[in-house]
Amino acid sequence: MWQDNNAGYGAGSSQSQYYPQHATVAPQPGVPLQFYAPSPVGSSFYTGSRSSLEGHMGAQGSIQQGGGYTGNIQPAGGWWTAFGTGGFEGEPPLLEELGINFPHIRAKSLAVLNPLRTVDEHIMDDADLAGPLLFVFCFGTFLLFSGKPQFGYIYGVGVLGSLSIYTLLNLMSEKGIDAYRVVSVLGYCLLPMVAVGALSVIVTLDGTVGYMLSTLSILWCTYAASTIFVAVLRMSEQRLLLAYPIGLLYGCFALLSVFNVGVGGSAK
Repeated sequence: MWQDNNAGYGAGSSQSQYYPQHATVAPQPGVPLQFYAPSPVGSSFYTGSRSSLEGHMGAQGSIQQGGGYTGNIQPAGGWWTAFGTGGFEGEPPLLEELGINFPHIRAKSLAVLNPLRTVDEHIMDDADLAGPLLFVFCFGTFLLFSGKPQFGYIYGVGVLGSLSIYTLLNLMSEKGIDAYRVVSVLGYCLLPMVAVGALSVIVTLDGTVGYMLSTLSILWCTYAASTIFVAVLRMSEQRLLLAYPIGLLYGCFALLSVFNVGVGGSAK
């Protein structure tokens, strides 16, 4: 009786406009209903029978229906695929989505280490903070290993100095520059100061040699940063005016690397 009552419902639902019309197969007495029966022959929705409910994610194939959406099912790789340079097809690598581009970091670092070569004015078109954050972290870590925990002072001097340089650049230049690029340039040009911080782990900088190295690093950082800003903003006639506040900023970082500022605010 239960099968007979549902036969009419199955017949009525088969007349839907969304499904092809097929002959209704009447249920046989004594035969249980099959909810997972194979698809009928000639069905336009399922081109083949489904032997099991398990998908084949590793198989390759294309999905095409009347010129609609198409796509390929690529074999799944290991978890390390997301951290590589290739990634999955159609998706950018994870490091690129995070804004970490090692070739660009290397190119900007070499531009700072060799300030005598000509700087391209488009060098900061792809500004990033991955390199500057790495250099600032290394600088603070080296000072910590040398017995100078200056993370708070580095953060404060960096934020206030970047805001000051950003304000001065927008007042002095006609093109203007955003704060993101200012922080990126100042962070990359901190690389010579990071080398002085690494040297402070081995030798004490509170002496003649330390003063000379700190002065050299200040001049190096100032020259590299002013060169990049002049190339980007085309301020060659105002280079000395631009280099003076930048030199003061890096001078504060040099003082942090030479002297140990205690809790009470006195230099030791």
